[in-house]
Amino acid sequence: MSPVPPLRIAVVNKRPVRREAEYVLYWCTAQRRPGWNFALERALEHARELDRPLLVLDALRVDYRWASERLHAFALGAIADNARAFEARGVAHYAYVEPEPGAGRGLLAALAEQACVVVSDEFPCGMHPRMLQAGARQVGVRLEAVDGNGLLPLRATSEVFPTAYAFRRFLQKALPQHLGALPRADPLQSAPRRDLAQLQAGIERRWPRARAALLAAGAEELARLPLDHSVSAVDLRGGHVAGTAQLAGFLERRLVDYEEKRSEPEADAASGLSPYLHFGMVGAAQVFAALCEREDWTPARLSSKASGSRTGWWGMSTTAESFLDEAITWRELGYNFCSKREDYDRYESLPLWARQTLEEHAADLRPHTYDLRRLETAATHDPLWNAAQNQLLTTGSMHNYLRMLWGKKILEWSPTPRAALEVMVELNNKYALDGRDPNSYSGIFWCLGRYDRPWGPQRPIFGKVRYMASQNTARKFAVDGYLARFAPRAAAAQGRLY
Repeated sequence: MSPVPPLRIAVVNKRPVRREAEYVLYWCTAQRRPGWNFALERALEHARELDRPLLVLDALRVDYRWASERLHAFALGAIADNARAFEARGVAHYAYVEPEPGAGRGLLAALAEQACVVVSDEFPCGMHPRMLQAGARQVGVRLEAVDGNGLLPLRATSEVFPTAYAFRRFLQKALPQHLGALPRADPLQSAPRRDLAQLQAGIERRWPRARAALLAAGAEELARLPLDHSVSAVDLRGGHVAGTAQLAGFLERRLVDYEEKRSEPEADAASGLSPYLHFGMVGAAQVFAALCEREDWTPARLSSKASGSRTGWWGMSTTAESFLDEAITWRELGYNFCSKREDYDRYESLPLWARQTLEEHAADLRPHTYDLRRLETAATHDPLWNAAQNQLLTTGSMHNYLRMLWGKKILEWSPTPRAALEVMVELNNKYALDGRDPNSYSGIFWCLGRYDRPWGPQRPIFGKVRYMASQNTARKFAVDGYLARFAPRAAAAQGRLY
């Protein structure tokens, strides 16, 4: 049994391990799954070494930014699945859902009073870094953060890569040494089978465990919570069970068409995994291992040449390598940026050439301008853009190719590039299940020039930033069915729109 790689472990405070305490505490915050999870494995390492049981704290705040029925319902699916998985293996699981802002304050510190050591997740985006630092100050024992974000450890490099090509070249040189140290599918097989001593008196009375009805995310239960009820829950079920089923379905039925059809708005060729990856319900190593099994792949098939090419390095089928370039290269490129740059979500983080050209054209005449409300309600003159926004509003997701067009048009219709960025972040993070993620920030900032190069000829508003048009998209791809589904009034009134 291999230990968790030290490169993935960070000691967040300078407090000691308390060997005589009651249990090891895993504070589960970002990797909400019972397998393929380095943080869970690290907590189990401590439990075995100290001969103590494991307690998993699976808590959900109610006051995070953009908190809504949609995001809460999806996250509750993960906590419910975890509760069943851990309890089935005799591991104590404490599910807590805040009923009001601040109600959960003190729970971590109270549970840590009886803990030998606390292990948590490292996630380089959103509220997680601040929450981890706050937790480190509150607990009286060592707090470790474990990086389970991708195949490449975040600390494998200190470099920030300017393009996917540059990152891909580095990845092809560095990744092979890390592929032999992936997390295990079922680490709970080796979980200590010992009863957990009674928790400190008053903990469960002060912070009641979440009821099964609440974890089921029923409409009545969600309505009682102080959330944004205008962003309703969607049909997509959260949790590692649904995420694993999504992965299996993609590999069995849609991977074969992925390379050819993933950009087609009317094709169901995308993996649909990004919400599950964002919430930690599925792990990158789990996705990779399942694909390797399907391809009957071994590391011996890796190319020895780190050329930075999109295909040919893995030694898999072309369609599998196309998927890996999105799921590994582009996804982990975003994690690289967010883990190294605290300004990852600010306009100033754009490359210099992009800021210069956008600012040179900031005063250009906009043929159309829309405020946040018009954009949010899909009330523009452009039926294809409106359809993409309606898909986001109603399903919590957007077709990957149209998401690029969506961002480019917001830039074109906003009074300034900074205003465009604010709108993109607000709409994406409010409505998208995979928002608030390093990968989604990559997509938003790509629309403004991150990871891209200057393009010519210069255009009004865009300058040297890559331009996209709805008319060109409609000529390139079939969109009538997509419009009929997500913009039916426009499609019925105008027939073929582009």
